[in-house]
Amino acid sequence: SGDSMALSAGDVPTMYAVLANSLSADEATRHPAESALAQCEPRPGFCSCLLEIISARGSSCREDVRLLATVYFKNSINRYWRTRRDSYGISNEEKDHLRKNLLLNIREENNQIALQLAVLISKIARLDYPREWRDLFSILAQQLQSADVLASHRVFMVLFRTLKELSTKRLAVDQRNYAEITSHLFEYTWNLWKSDVQTILQNLSMLSQRNDLDSILEQSNDLILICDRWLLCLKIIRQLIFSGYASDSTTAQEVWQVREVCPTVLSAIQSLLPYYSSFKDKQAKLWEFAKRACTKLMKVLVTLQGRHPYSFVHQTVLPATVDFCLNIITNPEQAGASFEEFLIQCMVLVKTVSECKEYKPSATGRVINQSAEPLSLEQKKKNFAAVASDMLKVVLPGDRVVLLCNILIRRYFIYTAKDLEEWSENPESFHHEQNVVQWTEKQRPCAEALFIVIFENYRELLAPVVVSILREAMSVSPPLETDVTSGMLLKDAAYTAAGHVYYELSNYLSFNEWFHGSLSIEISNGHPNMRIIRRKVALLLGQWISEIKGDTRKLVYRALVALLQDNDIAVRLAACSSLCYLFQESSFSELDLFECLPTCWTMCFKLTEDVQEFDSKVQVLNFISVLLEHVGDKVIPFASQLSQFFQKIWDESAGESLLQIQLLTALRTFVSSLGYQSPLSYHMLMPILQSGVNVDSPDALNLLEDSVLLWEATLSNAPSIVSQLMDLFPYLVGIVNRSFDHLEVGVNIVEDYTIFGGSEFLKSHGTSLANVLDTIVGNVNDKGLLTTLPVIDLLIQLFPQEAPPLISSALQKLIFISLSRDDEHNPSRTTVRASSGAILARLLVMNTNFSAQLLSEPALLANIQQSGISLKDNLLLSLVDMWIDKVDNATAIQQKEYAMALSVVLTLQIPQVIDKLDDILR
Repeated sequence: SGDSMALSAGDVPTMYAVLANSLSADEATRHPAESALAQCEPRPGFCSCLLEIISARGSSCREDVRLLATVYFKNSINRYWRTRRDSYGISNEEKDHLRKNLLLNIREENNQIALQLAVLISKIARLDYPREWRDLFSILAQQLQSADVLASHRVFMVLFRTLKELSTKRLAVDQRNYAEITSHLFEYTWNLWKSDVQTILQNLSMLSQRNDLDSILEQSNDLILICDRWLLCLKIIRQLIFSGYASDSTTAQEVWQVREVCPTVLSAIQSLLPYYSSFKDKQAKLWEFAKRACTKLMKVLVTLQGRHPYSFVHQTVLPATVDFCLNIITNPEQAGASFEEFLIQCMVLVKTVSECKEYKPSATGRVINQSAEPLSLEQKKKNFAAVASDMLKVVLPGDRVVLLCNILIRRYFIYTAKDLEEWSENPESFHHEQNVVQWTEKQRPCAEALFIVIFENYRELLAPVVVSILREAMSVSPPLETDVTSGMLLKDAAYTAAGHVYYELSNYLSFNEWFHGSLSIEISNGHPNMRIIRRKVALLLGQWISEIKGDTRKLVYRALVALLQDNDIAVRLAACSSLCYLFQESSFSELDLFECLPTCWTMCFKLTEDVQEFDSKVQVLNFISVLLEHVGDKVIPFASQLSQFFQKIWDESAGESLLQIQLLTALRTFVSSLGYQSPLSYHMLMPILQSGVNVDSPDALNLLEDSVLLWEATLSNAPSIVSQLMDLFPYLVGIVNRSFDHLEVGVNIVEDYTIFGGSEFLKSHGTSLANVLDTIVGNVNDKGLLTTLPVIDLLIQLFPQEAPPLISSALQKLIFISLSRDDEHNPSRTTVRASSGAILARLLVMNTNFSAQLLSEPALLANIQQSGISLKDNLLLSLVDMWIDKVDNATAIQQKEYAMALSVVLTLQIPQVIDKLDDILR
């Protein structure tokens, strides 16, 4: 049957069979089924048939077929839902039918289908709510009245997904709609959450006394469902408070729900925490729930504080939460909370509160409002900040700050036996996990981030503390130590702290004395166990860069280059990272670099062979780019080695666009460093360039920008245009046809070919050149035109006879622009008209015969008249008027071009021109 024929309920069995066949391992069965589905997809009724299959239950309906139907349903909705034509896609009537049926099917027992349905409903709601699906939330609210735990769980699943989707709509009307949803939903959801938490705590208390937990849970799945529903409720509450109100950091309007919710959430954490320990070895599901619940609850506090910091400033919220988190951080075992995910969230909360700019007291202090006038926005903010500051002083007195600093360094910075085992097993992964990982994902990076913020706030108090820990560690762990002792691990932790806060410690420590007395000896201690300290010193030298002065600087370079040859990859990567910082620093000495350059290259090449991970390769490539920026033409002796290296990395990085982008950047620096010796690299460079600038290549979307920049750099540094470079030009047509994102670079490329390629370039690629310029001039805005016009002018200067016939179409558009008179009160348009007119003036002077031919084109004249532009007797006279009119808007050079063109016109003995003689002479 034809594509436009609608599918009906009678087609459901056939559709089911086709879906089942498309899952077959037999190609002869699968391919025809896939083809049939592709033909059915645009037909009205397709989604209704799929929904019937999704809704089917029982032994006769395969789960994998239902899941596939859901996938097709989702794709069809994404593709056709906005279509308003009944003959194609989904009609409005079918949409109404589908919306109703989707809501009827949300009591789905299979969790994965249920989730798919929730996602589908949310996607449709984003498009249709509230205009076409106004009753969505009222229907969901009615379904919530059910006492059935499963049904209410599924409704909350839909609610959460839908609220999350709607929260991404940022228009004012959408935000008002969201606020209205919040006012209707919050109370019910919050009350159910409070009721559920009591149910959960009572059940956990009872179960913690029992030994037959597994059999109890098997008999009744309700508790697990209630726990899941409770967590969904929590997400919805967070979403409503977060997106239902503008951030109070902007409005200074308190969001009452923050004060209502946060103390209860904190109380729930305190009640649930003990169950993490009590179920740890007794029941995996309940232990996992306690762990997940405490972490999620703390995340809610972090999120709400970040969104509504002023509403968080309440005696029952801010000090209580910070005090709880500090107790957890400083004594997790006593709180029964020694699991990493929860500790991280406690650290995140203390960090965000400590650096919260809304809590920084104003220099003018608290506002006292003695008049009856309401407080201004700024006055309200100052009052909140002052109250918050007072609260934090109470909860974080000096002795507690010192304790926190000690705990962070002495406990959380210390490597554990597990850390050292991971380092031994995979030093590369270990290095990146410690140095590159997002700070909120791992305990140590998170502790380091908290330490930096706390130190920043209390630097005068804490600087002596850090120096004291550093001296203590150095005294118990001598530089020549080889055993991994607690002293060595403390020294590593102290060095970590000293690296992060170098800017303050330099007042207490002489770097020269420290380097010569300890660091240089530790770096040269090659014992395998000393890799811990060698790696830390390597990182520390990059952090203390501003304090490395005089003769010590050269010793530091040599020490780090020596560490590039270390036996441990984590140490080598750390040295590589610090050398980057040193070579980019303002007082860097290039003479010192040249001494160690051969070793640097060799070690970089070796390091890229030894590493496996993407981050490592990017790090080494970045270091090579930094070296290339500094060495200039000193790179020439290493050109062959580097070319082989780049070729190898390019071949190995196929499919890894991010790495290839880094490589293209390094290649651009390499070509610029080689300068006129750049042809030494062409055997490696040209295939890479050709692949990168081809818009039809698989990675064009990711690599095009950097490839075009490399192309420009190659041309800029070429001593001449060889045939390989000449053959690349046609690729510019595809690039310009695709988009004008690279217009400026593209115009520079055209200019380079025009100057370097000469008449051979015009002869070989005149058609491509005409195509590029015609596409640009016809479609870009004024800014784009002003970028492009100089290259058209250049073509006429260099090739007055050959170029104009090739670019005739673009020149006709310039005549149109010059005569358009659409620049009133538009300075950029005036500049475009003046510049276009100057190019035509130059053309008239340098190729009068072609100008006459161009201006007498019947098609051009007809187009200009059709557009409503009023003309004099002919186009030439209209241009003369334009030159006279725009002479005051032209640059000095353009004015000369106008004058020369008018002089030529005067020799043509046209009577109407003599009438304008006064204007021309003036």
